[in-house]
Amino acid sequence: MALAAVAAPRPTDSAQKAPFHLPRESTLPRGPEGDRIRRGLRLVMLTERELPGYVGNGLRCTSCHLQAGRVRYAAPWVGITGVLPEYRSRSGRMNTLEERINDCFERSMNGKPLPEDGVEMRSIVAYMSWLSQNVPKGRSVEGRGFKHITPRPTPDREQGARLYEARCARCHAHEGRGMKNPDGSYLIPALGGEQSFNIGAGMARLDTAAAFIRWNMPLLQGGTLTDQEAYDIADYFIHLPRPDFARKHEDWPKGGKPRDARY
Repeated sequence: MALAAVAAPRPTDSAQKAPFHLPRESTLPRGPEGDRIRRGLRLVMLTERELPGYVGNGLRCTSCHLQAGRVRYAAPWVGITGVLPEYRSRSGRMNTLEERINDCFERSMNGKPLPEDGVEMRSIVAYMSWLSQNVPKGRSVEGRGFKHITPRPTPDREQGARLYEARCARCHAHEGRGMKNPDGSYLIPALGGEQSFNIGAGMARLDTAAAFIRWNMPLLQGGTLTDQEAYDIADYFIHLPRPDFARKHEDWPKGGKPRDARY
């Protein structure tokens, strides 16, 4: 779920969205700004190693944002700096890019927020800004976020468990324990247990998890599962044991909690 882009057909977006254009590496500036961008890339790719005081599990930014935010429909960062701040119903207010990044640290990585004016945050934002340079400010990019499945199938969790063992366990291991490198870091992220995302993460929601699976999994075979299979597998692994999120009572303060919220 975290290592590479998938060479699968992608669903299409509305023509009003900006094209998905990745910058050439040759556009990386020299000097301090280029160093900051490269540092940001390293932080998102090796988050748990580089920022152990802020990460509370075995995940990293690229566990969900595939290929360092460069894959359509895998929550890419291309164009993200031009559309934030943005209203978010979960918080009930406008959220900045820095707040969205810290949401991932606290929820997906079950950790602590970065100082918003610190060098680590500034480096991550610099990398995202470099990725976004070809997207007009204020326009949402083709392939932003996840491509949600409609109509929504009724999930079968027992079938999902069987499909998981057949299609996912080879990499993510039995009961979603993940696969480790010799140094103890995770080669393949855990989908359940204390080393996985907490219940407040976006990936703990059924619709989000199913959309991610549908177009990105299995690795290098994205788009090969059916809508039903994606929902069945998602319903299985989001219900595996995982950490709680202490501030979940603060979410959706103005109402509108989505149907697939776990709390």
